[in-house]
Amino acid sequence: MLKSKLPFTEEHNLLRDTFRKFIEKEIKPYHEQWEKDGIVPRELWLKAGENGFLCPWVEEKYGGIGADFLYSVVMLEELTKAGASGFALPLHNDIVVQYIGAFANDEQKERWLPGCVSGEKISALAMTEPNAGSDVQSIKTTAVKDGDCYVLNGQKTFISNGLLADVVVVAAKTDPKADPPYSGISLIVVERGTPGFERGKKIHKIGMKAQDTAELFFDDCRVPANNLLGSEGAGFFMMMQKLQPERLVCAIGGLAAAEKCIELTVQYTKERQQFGRPIFSFQNTQFLLADLASEVAVGRAFLDRLIQDHMAGENVVTETCMAKLWICEMANRVADRCLQLHGGYGYCEEYPISKFWVDGRIQTIFAGTSEVMRLIIARSLGKE
Repeated sequence: MLKSKLPFTEEHNLLRDTFRKFIEKEIKPYHEQWEKDGIVPRELWLKAGENGFLCPWVEEKYGGIGADFLYSVVMLEELTKAGASGFALPLHNDIVVQYIGAFANDEQKERWLPGCVSGEKISALAMTEPNAGSDVQSIKTTAVKDGDCYVLNGQKTFISNGLLADVVVVAAKTDPKADPPYSGISLIVVERGTPGFERGKKIHKIGMKAQDTAELFFDDCRVPANNLLGSEGAGFFMMMQKLQPERLVCAIGGLAAAEKCIELTVQYTKERQQFGRPIFSFQNTQFLLADLASEVAVGRAFLDRLIQDHMAGENVVTETCMAKLWICEMANRVADRCLQLHGGYGYCEEYPISKFWVDGRIQTIFAGTSEVMRLIIARSLGKE
């Protein structure tokens, strides 16, 4: 495997070692049961907060340590390679709470960020609706101003952390008649216990079973007006600003999964005997693994560069869409081919490759489908 060229320091390496031990002690022994339950316990979030693993980028005055993005890279890689798909830490750390960090005012940050760092407040992002997924500007949920409140009505679906969430960043139309439609979208934070905010059934998925995913309903849900993030009508532009880190997170997870699939498969094919010799000794196996490893190495080189560009504050939205598209599609191919090399055992749950195969399938769908990535990339072609 191509070794990462990211500028990891001793602090990052120490974090990797500490977080790996946390996974071994607090996640791996229980993850199988959590998959049956369809949810991880709140205690896990509190333990992660106690150990400093939640939102480390947050400023010290709000409970964080002001860490760089490589902290997130380390934890995302370790979670992925451990197969710990139920703990939606990357979603919380690097996608949802980032909206609060970037767009909330000081009072809102004081209200929400400390709890997000401690694990007392788990977050979720509510954009997708039954008839509006990647096409965000077609959402139907409304938020009508009424005195010092917004009255929300609508439905969201496929919401990760939907059952556990204490703070939900909701995309709603504050001006349903706006032209163009996206200019009427705003982001409003809805808190647990708000009257009119209800959670629907837990959605049963084919993969990532321990990550709770649910429908959310807003029925004359009265939310304080001071829960608005930024200004009215700015929601779509806020979401566009956060596409870069969101899709980068997906690419990092996809690449880490592909690397782990190859590691598992090389080990298995060297141990598994067929026709009196290890499967790895057959030319077909060697050629296939060589092709897959080469693809992963190309992805690693591209991704490492993008991570550093992102940390430098550069606009690499198109490039992160390319990474999300290519790496996540590649990760699915790698998982599929590696499962094939496991033979019948690859189809058995006791072999980790089966979990990587089924968990990885969502990567080309959530946070913007591969088809949407292609549209975004195509629109950028020919532009300086």
